[in-house]
Amino acid sequence: MSDTPVTQSAAAELLFRDDAYLTRCEATVTAAGPEGLRLDRTVFYAESGGQPGDSGTLSWDGGSARVVDTRKGPGGADDIVHVLEEGAEAPAPGTRVAAEIDWERRHRFMRLHTCMHLLCSLVEGEVTGGQIGEGKARLDFNVPGQTLDKESLTEGLNRLVAEDHPVRPRWVTDAELAADANLVRTMSVRPPSGSGRVRLLDIEGVDLQACGGTHVARTGEIGRVEVGKIENKGRQNRRVNIRFAAE
Repeated sequence: MSDTPVTQSAAAELLFRDDAYLTRCEATVTAAGPEGLRLDRTVFYAESGGQPGDSGTLSWDGGSARVVDTRKGPGGADDIVHVLEEGAEAPAPGTRVAAEIDWERRHRFMRLHTCMHLLCSLVEGEVTGGQIGEGKARLDFNVPGQTLDKESLTEGLNRLVAEDHPVRPRWVTDAELAADANLVRTMSVRPPSGSGRVRLLDIEGVDLQACGGTHVARTGEIGRVEVGKIENKGRQNRRVNIRFAAE
């Protein structure tokens, strides 16, 4: 892509925060450089919290380019870098573009990410790590003295999926988050604070915790899942692998 130096740009409007089902938007390029493009608004989710960054396409009058990854830049949570495929010509700052994500890929991540929250509701213990992949995901738990059974966890997950609980984002202030330790399950990654408010994910009657990822609107949308291996990763650390069940 172009070696145009990066210019300073304002924080992007993150449209996926309010509507994870929005697949396309019009935007203006605010900066271009070897590491990627910045837009004034975007539907592309940047890699964070174990969820991969979106891929997709940018198109403009006279050209188009594949976005192969989306990452956070050094400017904070609203600094989103759209990484173009090698050799792609980048549109110049000021260019109007149409940004469109690879929806089927994103939707799989949304289903798995919401399923990870269901898993959190079934396992007592702090989350020490997690990762979402293509058709599978894993969560690591600190569970001293507790034995985890994959059959019972599979049954519990599919029960919660079948109950079709509503899934909604909520916002709380930094002070409200600090006052309730139960809103943060992760030991290694703390939710971003300092802006005055923090985003929660509320699975009605099931789970409530800080999360900035993209999720489905109801648990029934996840589909049937199964727990694979439960791995011993230390004296108290257990890795639970989940995947979509075979159709």
